[in-house]
Amino acid sequence: MERKIEKFFQKWQKDIIRKPLILYGPKQVGKSYSTLIFGKTNYKNAIYFNTSNNKQLEDLFIREKSTERIILNLSLISGETILQEDTLIIFDNVNSVEIVKGLKLFGSEHSKYHIIAITSRRENLTLFKGEELQFKSMNEMDFEEFLWAKNEKSLAELIRESFTKHKTCPFHKLALELFQEYLMTGGLPEVIDANLNGKSEQEIDIIKQKILEVYERELISCKSLIDIPRGIEVIESVPEQLKKENKKFQYGIIGTGRRAKEYESTINFLVNNQLIYRSYKISTVKSPLSSCRETDSFKLYLPDDGILFSMLHITSKQLLSDEKIKEILYENSIAKSLAEAGYALCYYQSEGKAEVNFVIQNRMGKIIPIELITKRDSKAKSLAVFMKKFTVTEAYRVTENNFSTRKEIRYIPIYATFCLNDNRM
Repeated sequence: MERKIEKFFQKWQKDIIRKPLILYGPKQVGKSYSTLIFGKTNYKNAIYFNTSNNKQLEDLFIREKSTERIILNLSLISGETILQEDTLIIFDNVNSVEIVKGLKLFGSEHSKYHIIAITSRRENLTLFKGEELQFKSMNEMDFEEFLWAKNEKSLAELIRESFTKHKTCPFHKLALELFQEYLMTGGLPEVIDANLNGKSEQEIDIIKQKILEVYERELISCKSLIDIPRGIEVIESVPEQLKKENKKFQYGIIGTGRRAKEYESTINFLVNNQLIYRSYKISTVKSPLSSCRETDSFKLYLPDDGILFSMLHITSKQLLSDEKIKEILYENSIAKSLAEAGYALCYYQSEGKAEVNFVIQNRMGKIIPIELITKRDSKAKSLAVFMKKFTVTEAYRVTENNFSTRKEIRYIPIYATFCLNDNRM
């Protein structure tokens, strides 16, 4: 399956000041697979090392302080010749600071060896930081990549064109149907592959449950997470939190008598490692938007729509017929798209309970509100009130309808939220 990361890899490969790359992101999003495919396609050979509990490799990087000695030893361990410019060296499951210290030697020397190190723990970046390295995040497949996998690349291009040129999409109904299929499937490559191979909803759900178990094992193996059961409790509570009319995270949903101070460090850990996304409440607007956050009021979202679909214990028929379920999945999908585009998430709520689902600030400093409109709240007026109160000149409404523009508000269909990034706003 084609991934957007491939274009980044190709640019990195040709960079004249190329440094060892740290590729990070949650487990099961396809980091290892995409890196191996890139290596096999673009190099004479790709050599893979799994660093998990690999004392031999760690001892090598502790012992050797010369890049040529490191390469010689890696060749002996792998039994393969490592060529400058023509071999991709892959280190997977990297959690060792000692190994990363060794990789920094290659960055400081502007070495001609091509190295990608993969980690699933974003918290490692604070340990691995250094100008000798380059960093890139990778997430699950977005709807555009899903369309590519479904052999609908031309439809993806039409959606992009419609967003850019402010015109209607000629295949709106098809795009909406495929997006609703994506919500049920999610963006994890293994699940999408099962969907492409005609697996049933029940078979796909079993795969998702196994992936959830992988996430739980990841939490258990994290030495920095003091309270593992609380981490699992928070993740498992997200569907119930999103079912409420007021989606603000409430500790009482987890259990009677639960308090914020008991879960603060756990939630921070989950957010920092992209296992959940957090959106802070704001009740006023000024730049920088981060200064407006009310840190004790927030919503939580899951990083994969398909996992949320399964955790809601619903069927495809319910998604198509239940407007409340649609609203939950649509809002989660927008949050995921914005977070993975690099935006810090906020939502606006006034004293009178007027609410705008998302408020973001782009790299140019522009503050942009984004409101989700479903059939349940088709006459919502919160966005218009917000724009008037804070003199905002640009805004988006996300609906099930086709692209359109009315006054300063751009209406975009729910399937086009992957277009909401700084390059196009």
